[in-house]
Amino acid sequence: MIDNRLRLPRTVLPSAACLALAAAALLPTGAHAAPTGPTAATAGGTTLSPAGHRFSAVAEGPVVFEAGPIVVTCTSSSTLPGAEGRNTVPERPSPAGPASVRISPPGFEGCTTDAPGLRVSVETNEQAGPWQVLLQHGSPSTARLSIPAGGFVLRTSGLLACTAVAAPTAPATADGAWDERERSALVLDRAPIPVKITGSFFCATSVTAATITARYAVRDTTDPTRRITVGP
Repeated sequence: MIDNRLRLPRTVLPSAACLALAAAALLPTGAHAAPTGPTAATAGGTTLSPAGHRFSAVAEGPVVFEAGPIVVTCTSSSTLPGAEGRNTVPERPSPAGPASVRISPPGFEGCTTDAPGLRVSVETNEQAGPWQVLLQHGSPSTARLSIPAGGFVLRTSGLLACTAVAAPTAPATADGAWDERERSALVLDRAPIPVKITGSFFCATSVTAATITARYAVRDTTDPTRRITVGP
């Protein structure tokens, strides 16, 4: 079970405001985790069901970003069906490799850090391309969350004004798992993510990587009695 009860050690509070940005940039420049499922060369086909149904993905519990001893926690996050077929199960299976699904940019709310006097806000966008979920059938099945370049921006205000951008130069992914034991879910367990931090002298501009921990429950919004599943 993923432990989201993470805390900022009090011994680092004097520098916490500088580093908090690094904890928050969502999703992998070359520093993402190695795939846990089949490689591209060996991956079989993937079928998502029910075809054509729409779905939501809502975080069960907090979303936690870490960079070293620093922790940023967002109390809620979700992606919901949107225009142009976002959050829609593909009509056709992928004959080889993962099935790709375009999703609405997820929202993040209630983001805080233990650093005193620091406020946190998160914005997401599709200016450089789409957000996607890549699902690969296997034992176990895997899930990867893909973010476009600059698609996630975290800002702090208050004592420090710093900005952290995820995937700052190119699209990147966070590698996770697909879980269907109790309900369909996308699980990220300290998935590595790259960040670029800018701001004043006290912003942690030398930090380039963080991790994300979250569990997103995926629900069929077309027919709530059905489940979104990943098969061969």
